[in-house]
Amino acid sequence: MAHQVKGVIAKSKGDPVAIETIEVPNPGPEEVLIDVKACGVCHTDLHYREGAINDEFPFLLGHEAAGLVEEVGEGVTGLTAGDFVILNWRAVCGHCRSCRRGRPWNCFSTHNATQKMKLDGKELSPALGIGAFAEKTLVAAGQATKVNPEAKPEVAGLIGCGVMAGLGAAMNTGQVSRGDSVAVFGCGGVGDAAIEGSRLAGAHTIIAVDIDPTKLEWAKEFGATHTIDSSKVDPVEAIREITDGNGVDVAIEAIGLPITYEQAFYSRDLAGTVVLVGVPNPEMKIELPMIEIFGRGGTLKSSWYGDCLPSRDFPMLIDLYLQGRLELDRFVSETIGLDEVEEAFHKICLLYTSPSPRDRG
Repeated sequence: MAHQVKGVIAKSKGDPVAIETIEVPNPGPEEVLIDVKACGVCHTDLHYREGAINDEFPFLLGHEAAGLVEEVGEGVTGLTAGDFVILNWRAVCGHCRSCRRGRPWNCFSTHNATQKMKLDGKELSPALGIGAFAEKTLVAAGQATKVNPEAKPEVAGLIGCGVMAGLGAAMNTGQVSRGDSVAVFGCGGVGDAAIEGSRLAGAHTIIAVDIDPTKLEWAKEFGATHTIDSSKVDPVEAIREITDGNGVDVAIEAIGLPITYEQAFYSRDLAGTVVLVGVPNPEMKIELPMIEIFGRGGTLKSSWYGDCLPSRDFPMLIDLYLQGRLELDRFVSETIGLDEVEEAFHKICLLYTSPSPRDRG
């Protein structure tokens, strides 16, 4: 028998979201039913509401979530009712060509629950295959990663998306290591997580670049050793001054704009690495001289979900948080109810025209 629960639904492009009673089925084979305890409000959910991801309305929004396993379906191993889990949108298959080559973090065949949640008999499209702005949700077993239950749900859930993207951009994709110098362009939630990931990895110089003085101050709290207001100075030249004229070992672009990617490209040392974790508009283009790409050497990378492997990374990060070595509480600005999600979207829109975006719980 399906569960009748409240969920946040985007019914049509650009319209305000609504609280509706939805049907969540009992878990089938390789599925788990989750009692959602907290879900962060991410800009991606707003993109879904605006039809910027696709037009498969109605959407059940929410994806940065943590909760308790309520019931497991046939064939599920490693999870039992009562387990505290973080939800992820990379349930690896284990048998695609990337998984077979020992690179499951690049799995080419990630999957979601087979059964569909419904609204008035109509199938819902869950945001990023999760749909966690709801009292309960149904996911594939591989989308639920068991972690230490001592962590606060509103903090743990954020690891499921933006925080993991930033931490992973530094630690996994950029492979920041002891003694490295790092520049992070864009100090929103993902950028701040990249700064903290660089600190965790042992970088000795961490340069935060933004045009917002408030965000630059916050970047210091996450581990930035230097800050640059790129509205006042040339960030490439400023970075070279800080690094004895050399540039940084790793430059992380956390905005998704051609101009800041170009700045990141030119701000690195010879043989340095550029990581693009900011999500660009599909219509954006960039032009770079091929001789510069060749002559500077190094590596140009993109970081999708921080190149994470949830089963490996989520438990480790939660343990670091509980040990006091990873600052996650600062990413939570307030806690709200399901009926306040639309208001939260309005605040997110304002944050893009005024100082200081932080991820919200």
